[in-house]
Amino acid sequence: MRIKTKLTLGLGLLFTLIILLGGIGAVYIHFLKLDTRNILHDNYNSLLYAKSMLRALDKSGDSRLVQFEEQLRNQEGNATEVGEKEMNITLRNYFESYKKNGQKTEDLFQIREWLIEVMEMNMQAIELKSELANKTAVQATIWIAIAGTACFVIALGLLINLPSNIADPIQKLTASIKQIASSNYKERVFLDKHDEFGELAQSFNTMAQKLEEYNNSHLAKLMRQKKRIEALINSMSDVVIGLDENMQVIFVNEEACKVLGLPEEEMAGKSSKDIAIYNDLMRMLLKDLNTEQVEKEPLKIIHNDKENYFDKQFLHIEITPTGEEHKELVGHVIILKNITEFKELDAAKTRFIATVSHEFKTPISSMKMSLQLLKNERIGVLNDEQNTLIDSIQDDAGRLLKITSELLNLTQIESGKITMNMKPCEIEQIVQYAIETNHTLAEQKEIKLEVKLPENLNPIRVDAEKTTWVLTNLIANAINYSHESSVVQVSVFQDEFHTLIKVKDEGMGIPPEYLGKVFDRYFRVPGTHREGTGLGLSISKEIIEAQYGTIAVHSEYGVGSEFVLTFSR
Repeated sequence: MRIKTKLTLGLGLLFTLIILLGGIGAVYIHFLKLDTRNILHDNYNSLLYAKSMLRALDKSGDSRLVQFEEQLRNQEGNATEVGEKEMNITLRNYFESYKKNGQKTEDLFQIREWLIEVMEMNMQAIELKSELANKTAVQATIWIAIAGTACFVIALGLLINLPSNIADPIQKLTASIKQIASSNYKERVFLDKHDEFGELAQSFNTMAQKLEEYNNSHLAKLMRQKKRIEALINSMSDVVIGLDENMQVIFVNEEACKVLGLPEEEMAGKSSKDIAIYNDLMRMLLKDLNTEQVEKEPLKIIHNDKENYFDKQFLHIEITPTGEEHKELVGHVIILKNITEFKELDAAKTRFIATVSHEFKTPISSMKMSLQLLKNERIGVLNDEQNTLIDSIQDDAGRLLKITSELLNLTQIESGKITMNMKPCEIEQIVQYAIETNHTLAEQKEIKLEVKLPENLNPIRVDAEKTTWVLTNLIANAINYSHESSVVQVSVFQDEFHTLIKVKDEGMGIPPEYLGKVFDRYFRVPGTHREGTGLGLSISKEIIEAQYGTIAVHSEYGVGSEFVLTFSR
């Protein structure tokens, strides 16, 4: 039975019983009213008339007969009981005889007797009608009680059963919906009903079955994987923009929205070329994306009211379709890595080195001048031991002054102001100085420094100080990334046109995917724990290329690395 039908029948029956109860009460009240009115109208009036006639007889004078006559006519018109009419006729006859016979006492006595009879008859009728009214009241009470009890029983039944019939299925459905919301798609609702709740349970089970099928399908797994990837991309601190093969924006992470200054809904699914029309940064990125040689200089962007520097990286995604041999371009990924912190640290380091080097240079020069004065015989003659000490101090001061000069040159290189002092230099001196500089570091790790120099090396035209710094940096890196008790080899090769300086170590090497990035500014191989800003190799590359040379790296992961400096003769 349908819920609507149940409610209609239950409430309709209750409403009918309430109407019946009201009708029974109204009918019996009407009957009681009629019985009461009959008593008052029929019998009580007759008693009043008879009483008035008796009072009239007790009076003196002719007016009493007139009053009696009047009350007698009223009584004759109110003959309601059986035999009362005949008694009124007899009473009329006695009254007429009383008037004709000279108002004898015998006739007056008969009139009084019949008036008493009339009163007794009406009093008996009043008693009978009172009993009838009582019976009517008792019947009304019984029927009202029956109808009231029936209403109470039905209302109590509705109160007990109706809320549970409606609330229990709703509670079951609510609990099952919560299970579905918790990804428990095996949940089912079983209601042995043929009403709306039964249909709802059946629809719910159908929905749960389809959700379970969908959850077990590949599409659901792909959607979960897609959401997982989107969450990972959004959690990245780098700017990430994904484009398809038609340059449509597939995805952008939150950092990209902040840097580009556009909400995701204005970019996702839109053409990047259309966005580039009104967004300068997107236009610049698309220009670099379509350029084969990407500019290595950091990209400067005003973001959050400050200058931010980003390292650009463009990935061209290619796949090989099933059953085919050639790769197909399916999209591009633009990554902007925030290197502002490294840029600020580098600038601070450069300023610090420049300041310290400048402050060191003056006292060191003063020390050298004082040493020269000490060696002057006009001041005093020194013994051999004192001369030896002064010579040693003078060599150390010269070395410190040279290092200070190199630090100043380094700050110029890092600030982009490279000045080269190109002149013919002996390769042996460059290599020897670099080896001596790293000698202490190698001893600390028990690393052996091997040098291979061919005989009769021709001088090369380079900036000796800057080239020495590069070679020193390469040897220091080789030592730092080598295992203890290993070998770092420095070798020189020279032919008719080129001179090669190689630095080879026996460390872990560089993973193949990072070989093309080791000379990028601020790049450090992931997984390394050495401190640094990632500028050393980049500056080395700038120094060597400024001397029209090249620097390259060859590495086998797990075996070691080899850096090669090449100079043209």
